[in-house]
Amino acid sequence: MKRLAIIPARGGSKRILKKNIKQFCGRPMISYPIEAIQNSGLFDAIHVSTDSDEIAELVISLGLEVDFLRDPSLADDHTPIMPVLKWTLEQYKSKKIFFDEIMMVMPCTPFIKSSDLINAYKLFSESNKENPVIGISSYPVPVEWAFNLNESDSSLTPVNPGMFKIRSQDLKKKYFDAGAFVLYSSDHISRANDSNQDENYIGLILEKIKAIDIDDQEDWDFAESIMQCILAKE
Repeated sequence: MKRLAIIPARGGSKRILKKNIKQFCGRPMISYPIEAIQNSGLFDAIHVSTDSDEIAELVISLGLEVDFLRDPSLADDHTPIMPVLKWTLEQYKSKKIFFDEIMMVMPCTPFIKSSDLINAYKLFSESNKENPVIGISSYPVPVEWAFNLNESDSSLTPVNPGMFKIRSQDLKKKYFDAGAFVLYSSDHISRANDSNQDENYIGLILEKIKAIDIDDQEDWDFAESIMQCILAKE
C-alpha cells in the first residue's frame, strides 16, 4: 500500500492575507501539519497542492518537493476539495505514480499531532478501509438551541422552537467536521460525486483545541494565544 498526504494550500486567502504561510508563533503555519505528517511515519509522499509560487518556494525551503502546481481553475473561492483531490491523483497517474490511500490534511491545523493521524489510520484499518475517516469534534452547546438572527433588528428566532427548555444533559451530543483531516482510499475519491460528500464517514473524535476554525484575525489571535500557553509549559 502506498500512501499520499495532500495539504491543500491555495494562495488566494482573503480574510487573513497569506494565511497558509503566515508566521504563527514563530513558524510558518503550514509547517505544523507538515511536521505532524512527517512524524507519523505513515506516508510515502507529501504533496502540497497550491497554485502559488510563493507557497511552493516556502514548502521547498522546508525540505519538501512540489511535484506540480495546482491548475488555477481549481484554486478559486468556490472550488470544492474533492475535484482538487481527483485532479491531483490524475497528475500522479500521468507520471505512472499510483497511491492506494490518501489523507488530506488542512494547512491551518497547528494543534494536530502525528498521533492523531496514526489513530485515524488505525480506525481506517479496523473498518477494512471501506469508509473514509474524518476528524470531528463536539459542538460546545446543543445545536437544538440554535437561533436565526434577523440582522435588520437583531431579533432571534429559534431554529427548533421549544427545545431551549430541554437541559443540555438530556440531549445527545452532535459533532462537526473539525476541518483537520480526512483519510480516504483512492477508490473512494475516484467514485465520489456531488451527492455523497457527507455520507458513509467514520468519525475520530478530536480534542476541542484541535477543531479551532482559523478563519479570521480573531480566530488567529485566539489560536496563537493558546499555542503560546502550550509552548510556555514545554
